[in-house]
Amino acid sequence: MKKLLAVAAVLALLAGCASTPKEESKAAVEDRSPTTAVPSQPGVTTVVPVAPTGDQLPNALKDPNNILSKRSLYYDYDKYDVKDEYKPLLQAHARFLAQNPKFKMLIQGNCDERGSREYNIALGQKRADGVKKMLLLMGAQESQLESVSLGEEKPRCTEATEACYGENRRSDMLYGGEY
Repeated sequence: MKKLLAVAAVLALLAGCASTPKEESKAAVEDRSPTTAVPSQPGVTTVVPVAPTGDQLPNALKDPNNILSKRSLYYDYDKYDVKDEYKPLLQAHARFLAQNPKFKMLIQGNCDERGSREYNIALGQKRADGVKKMLLLMGAQESQLESVSLGEEKPRCTEATEACYGENRRSDMLYGGEY
């Protein structure tokens, strides 16, 4: 009887090991790539991804004589409030985004090298979020804007001078295709 029970237990164990593994569920990932609707047949619309590249950006965004070609705002030391002198620049970009809903913008907050890494990441995020908030209030849509902090990781100038630090305390506005 003991042999019979031992054999039954071994068979039950083997039967449990032979089962097929359950398929792991995968988290859904939101597709945030720009798209456009294209009629493929009468009554049927197909969505085709569209991502403007740097070459496809309107000339106004590249013309140095146009305010839209200006893409950086600068800050005082340890500050993240947008200065009044940059409001016309933000209004122009908000107007452009409102008139061109297919365009998206990445706002990068930057800091100089002073301060800890964690502090600079937080300060850079406050700078980027401040620009985003103003663009939203001026007419851009939430779906067009993303704000990130680069902290001190993307300096424009590497000298240890006050002028150089001033160049690194900034927010940069990049349109889709530029990042």
